[in-house]
Amino acid sequence: MTDISSGHDPIAIVIFWVTLIFFLAIAGRYLAKRCNQPGVLGELLMGVLLGNLCYFWGSQLIVVLREGSSVFNIMRDMLGGEALTQAVSNTIPNAAYANELTAALSSHQGIEYIKVGYTLDMFSRYGVIFLLFMVGLESSVEELKHTGKESVRVALIGVIAPVVLGFIAATYLLPGSSYQAHLFVAATLSATSIGITARVLTELKKLRTREARTILGAAMLDDVLGLIILAIVSSIVINGQVNMFDVIRVIFSTIAFFAGVLLLGPWVLRILVRCARFLDLWEAKLVVAFIFVMLLSWLATVAQLASIIGAFAAGMIMNDSYFNERENPHPSSTQIKNLVAPLEALLAPLFFMLIGIQVKLESFLDWQVLLMSSGLIVAAIVGKLLSGYGAHRKDDRLLIGIGMLPRGEVGLVFASIGRTLGVMSDQLFAAVILMVIVTTFLAPPCMKARYAARARREQNI
Repeated sequence: MTDISSGHDPIAIVIFWVTLIFFLAIAGRYLAKRCNQPGVLGELLMGVLLGNLCYFWGSQLIVVLREGSSVFNIMRDMLGGEALTQAVSNTIPNAAYANELTAALSSHQGIEYIKVGYTLDMFSRYGVIFLLFMVGLESSVEELKHTGKESVRVALIGVIAPVVLGFIAATYLLPGSSYQAHLFVAATLSATSIGITARVLTELKKLRTREARTILGAAMLDDVLGLIILAIVSSIVINGQVNMFDVIRVIFSTIAFFAGVLLLGPWVLRILVRCARFLDLWEAKLVVAFIFVMLLSWLATVAQLASIIGAFAAGMIMNDSYFNERENPHPSSTQIKNLVAPLEALLAPLFFMLIGIQVKLESFLDWQVLLMSSGLIVAAIVGKLLSGYGAHRKDDRLLIGIGMLPRGEVGLVFASIGRTLGVMSDQLFAAVILMVIVTTFLAPPCMKARYAARARREQNI
């Protein structure tokens, strides 16, 4: 099964596991919808269930998948000449997890596990890119202008309030930790997962509402502000002081990216459309959309922003009007959103499944972890709910605050960086992860309940 010479296809195990995980993600979505909950919640919970059950049953593949991108850092060190044991210990500080991962990677199927991990990671990243591109298609620069001021206010409050509350909570709950650890916890609380919020709004068919545009605009700004905060905090941890050069570089890169996208994006798009004229209309739309979203996603990473910000910007700029000069006998079947939707439907569930798989439930058995996480959860929820007061007074401010709750993959990235820099202990890391999980799981049903309550009030009026 692991060698061509043995008569088996070398990607057989990849096909099996990717398909199985996708199937379970769809099953989780189905069960969530049967319980009148957003499908993304089912995908996340199914990932938690699969990851922890298979781990306790001794699955070495799950041992690899639970460490996420850390495995890729290990492979990089090994290619640089490090021994496997040393490479693992460099990245995984927990001795028990390090031993399990070493055993998995050194087994006769270790290379197969790495294949599965790489494939799932790449597919899931493409999935969230397509998800944010689809969200961008439902918005536009003109529409965001109508909620621009509100989005800025929501984003600023949604960053400042959680940072202040998080720092206070960390100071009182973690008196033995360094102030650098407190800063990293506060930075993690500032994050907002635009991917999860966007998925919930998509499923509820509420992307066209003012509240949704305010939430998405604020969440996108949160990512940018979060990167600036992360640059400042990382600089303090590494250098013992703020490196203003790094801060200025991040701010300049952000401004340059958005200015360049808004000014040059339509021009580049028209060139791509002209180059694709030899294709059938549906092919031209699909090819141009794919190239454009990948181009802006890559350029976002060049500017040291998240790739999903580039994908969202690509969706805002692109629309079917760029292809209007061509005859279109079937307009609905060749709409860009209908052509790209299958890609998102196939790949995005893998992203949310992987987030769930990487949740280690055994880390939450320590009462100190539960106490720390309880304080952080309160600070995280209150801080984001306060952000709703930045919205227009005619909007549903509580709904907007709820939409800003989930930390998701963004919070996980912040926490993992803090762990890599050595400022977070195992207990603190577990507490932060539990905060990320609770806020991520809490937002979808709360948003759905809020929309349902509002609909009932409107019917009674």
